[in-house]
Amino acid sequence: MSTARSRADAEAAAPATPADSRAPVEVAVGVLRRADGALLFAQRPEGKPYAGWWEFPGGKVEAGESVFEALARELQEELGILIDDGEPLEVVEFSYPHARVRLHFLVVSRWRGEPSSREGQAFSWQQPAAVAVGPLLPASVPVIERLAAGAA
Repeated sequence: MSTARSRADAEAAAPATPADSRAPVEVAVGVLRRADGALLFAQRPEGKPYAGWWEFPGGKVEAGESVFEALARELQEELGILIDDGEPLEVVEFSYPHARVRLHFLVVSRWRGEPSSREGQAFSWQQPAAVAVGPLLPASVPVIERLAAGAA
């Protein structure tokens, strides 16, 4: 992974600012991990903030949903898969210019169906220690680095 570029992108996306008083948007994030350890990354489509940047798939938690329910819904909508598990990895808060987010990362190792693009976005399986797609959304970079180091 190009850590220097990822860190530079992260710093450019989230300049040092006073504490962010905006209410965070709750987001369920799926870290899909194949048996060989590869992780699935999705490229953000045109029309969304950070279009063209790469991230783990997922989306907003709707009112009344648990994080797992939101992730299951989002992965069915985006990838056409049904997930069987979602092990909490960590929760990260991050302030982007357009929103403050609270990202609930869940590792998904079992699913039914083959991931396919249902919203026109590109996908790529990458080993966490050698992520070759980019730029990466800044809030994901520390999580990817920990996964590459074997911390999860």
